[in-house]
Amino acid sequence: MKKIAFLFIFFVNVVCVNAQVDQDLKRALLEFNNDSQLKFALSGIYVIDGQSGETVFEQNAYTGLAPASTEKIVTAATALDVLGKDFTYETKFGIVNTAQGKSLYIQASGDPTLGSWRWDSTKEDIVLTAIKNAVKAKGIKQLESIIISSKDWLADDGLPARWTWEDIGQYYGAGSQGLNWRENQFDLIVKSGANVGDPVTVLKTKPFLYNYKIISEARAAGKETGDESSLYYPSKGNAFSVLKGTIPAGKNDFVISGSMYDPSRQFAKTIISELKDVAVIKENIQLTSRSYDNVDWLYTHTSPTMAKIVYWFLRKSINLYGEALIRTIALKMKGEATTEKGVEAVQEYWKTKGIDPEEMHLYDGSGLSPQNRITPHAEVTVLNYAKAQSWYPEFYDGIPLYNDMKMKSGTINRVKGFTGYQKSKAGKEYIFSIIVNNYNGSQLSLIRKMYQVLDQLK
Repeated sequence: MKKIAFLFIFFVNVVCVNAQVDQDLKRALLEFNNDSQLKFALSGIYVIDGQSGETVFEQNAYTGLAPASTEKIVTAATALDVLGKDFTYETKFGIVNTAQGKSLYIQASGDPTLGSWRWDSTKEDIVLTAIKNAVKAKGIKQLESIIISSKDWLADDGLPARWTWEDIGQYYGAGSQGLNWRENQFDLIVKSGANVGDPVTVLKTKPFLYNYKIISEARAAGKETGDESSLYYPSKGNAFSVLKGTIPAGKNDFVISGSMYDPSRQFAKTIISELKDVAVIKENIQLTSRSYDNVDWLYTHTSPTMAKIVYWFLRKSINLYGEALIRTIALKMKGEATTEKGVEAVQEYWKTKGIDPEEMHLYDGSGLSPQNRITPHAEVTVLNYAKAQSWYPEFYDGIPLYNDMKMKSGTINRVKGFTGYQKSKAGKEYIFSIIVNNYNGSQLSLIRKMYQVLDQLK
């Protein structure tokens, strides 16, 4: 009888606490929804009890909204569950004999971390030195070509079809390919004139980009304007990128980060330069889906584990990682490493966990496409599922801290979202998602108002 009485009291307390939070959220949402910034907007929120799974509060919980980077929690959880937290990518280097002679053969795997500065083992100088030492140890003095095999990864160019033209030239718009290098990112160093309207001059790129030119059409603007520039990929038959927009006047070494147009060839030419004092490699670069037999393997580079990749994916919101992960999921579940197959795989996978596929209309793995749609209910269901999995500690660790709350943020034009976990002062655990589409005015002002709503969970 004592046990039954205890359970009854516990149940009553839970109901009372949740009922109070429901009322607090209603009051906060009433003020929020009536704010002028939401006049033409649509907002959705879903909150559940993290222990019982019971719904605490909902508003447009089953309405599909553009999620921006809050979508990353779906991709991350899927990757950890499907591929495993100990999964690693392998990029293999060897020598093959062709009709022209010996060639350096690279078997790519879609590893998004090759050459990344985020781990000591992946840094470009470490990778290049390992390749150089392996070739040197073999005593090879001349190679006729570099062959990069991206088997299973050549079906598309790595850029999701629904990304915007303005985004894909920026560092955050780097698509995933069979061979990725330095997170497919480079820095453009420019100089602006002293006066408003003066031209912006390209000084150099870091690293040096081989056979690639950047033309500046950018101009100097007021000194307090910030970076209002954009890099655009080659188009209309051009063999160069174009920098447009403005940067502040009077800047001598202003850095603009962009995405590499062809990371595979950039990597190959970097190897040719790195190995020039060890072996002569002719500038004959071949990208193929063919796998060679009888490879004399020299070196295998192994990526960090999936758990470590997911940490940075969530913590720094790296879009490239999301695109690599969704294509890797596609390869595992569908046999084809394409974004489209990855989307199908994600929808089918979460259908088995209780999410209607119509709640997830996706076009990428990172949330960069403005045409993605996810319901707040779907995001919370994914987070709730994650809690019971063995990889949850690593997943939770990767989620950033905003407003003293563990939650992933999402931002694209007129879209802001937060989704995550919160433990209240009363010891209650909540799982939530709040997304706003088509707000007006200042993003910072909106964020403060969203925090005021989420503060009800504290």
